[in-house]
This record gives sequence, C-alpha cells and structure tokens, in this order.
Amino acid sequence: AVSNFTLNFTITNFQFTADLEKPNSKKFKSTEKVMYHYVDPLLQRSSIGPAYIGCKVMAFRSKKERDNTGVDAICSYREESADPKFNRVMVYRELSNMTKGITKLGHYSLNSQSLYVNG
Repeated sequence: AVSNFTLNFTITNFQFTADLEKPNSKKFKSTEKVMYHYVDPLLQRSSIGPAYIGCKVMAFRSKKERDNTGVDAICSYREESADPKFNRVMVYRELSNMTKGITKLGHYSLNSQSLYVNG
C-alpha cells in the first residue's frame, strides 16, 4: 500500500513570481526540480527513508507580499510491515535538524516557523 503526507515550507530568499502559479511554466518546472534536488535526499536519510517513494510539488504560493515563496508538496511512502512506520513528529524533527533548525535548504533560507508535516 502507498500512503501520502503533506510537506509545506516557506523560502524567504526566493521571490514569488506569477509564473510559479502555472504548473506548466518553465519557472515552475525548473523550481520544482530544484526542490526535488534538495528535499529528496533529506527524506531518503530520514526514518522514513527505506519506504520513501518521492514528493510531488503541488503548488508554489506567494507569501509576505511576494517576497517569499511557499512550497506545498505531497510525498509518498510504502506502508509495508518491514518498513519503518511513518511518524510525522519524528520526520518533522529530522527535517528540522537536517535544515539547521528549519533555516537552510541548500542555498535557500527558510522561515523557521513554516515547516509543516502532516500524515
């Protein structure tokens, strides 16, 4: 069985632009690839790692009058008895630690209050 969880965070040094609202735009697609480049390795190293399948960016949104960009993703994992059970609190803590207290994601700065993991 495959289950999903949501992952949301806000990037504070990446200005939101209107073309990020369009999933087929070049800007959306290139930014989506960058997010996978940074997020996938973190989740693969987390407690859910062996069961982790991947994330799909659902939307980028304007935050703080377009100065910041919110990221909304749906992530998937396998639910099998041999794999670790999904624990949203544990995954949140692990992501927090791996992003230096929710402040860094690669060369991006994060709003430390913005990380949300929901099973």
